[in-house]
Amino acid sequence: MELNGFVAAITGGGSGIGAATARRLALAGAKVGILDLNPGAGHFIKCDVSDGGSLDAAMSELAGAYGGIDFLINSAGISSVGTVEDNDDAEWARVLDVNVTGIARASRAALPYLRRSRSPVIVNLSSIAANAGLVQRALYSASKGAVHALTLSMAADLVGEGIRVCCVAPGTVDTPWVGRLLARTEDPRVRRRGSPRGNPRDAW
Repeated sequence: MELNGFVAAITGGGSGIGAATARRLALAGAKVGILDLNPGAGHFIKCDVSDGGSLDAAMSELAGAYGGIDFLINSAGISSVGTVEDNDDAEWARVLDVNVTGIARASRAALPYLRRSRSPVIVNLSSIAANAGLVQRALYSASKGAVHALTLSMAADLVGEGIRVCCVAPGTVDTPWVGRLLARTEDPRVRRRGSPRGNPRDAW
């Protein structure tokens, strides 16, 4: 993969899948901007996906530093544990605001720059939770199902402008968030060995 000359903006790029994506793109030659609340490797810009003004400023700073933006990877996200009875309205609003509306905000902020690119792409991070029916993940699963639907609609709206929009839906990944969940189980070592290959309904 040769990405010399391309510029990528990655929300949530300070850790986990976002950080791994940033490293891979940089290895391929892309200039990468890490948009996160917590520092990551590379060009770090402090940014909050729940704040439209913060995203506008971050995209402007990144485009100014590197001459534009070609790729937007919407990796920022948070989780929530529980059944549909366990989370109150405030928790629903918090998770949906980051996981779904955050993608809309980041995309809206990046689009003026993506429209100037010769090969613009938006990649939204969803999850196997959108389709697998995981236990104790009602709110998180709902947010990731919404990411699927949002991706399809964005793709339909933007294809005429030559902007590709796609979505990836990872299964269990060894990230700091999964590590924190494992630490709360009775035997984290057994759970770590079993979760990737077990029933998808038991995945993290």
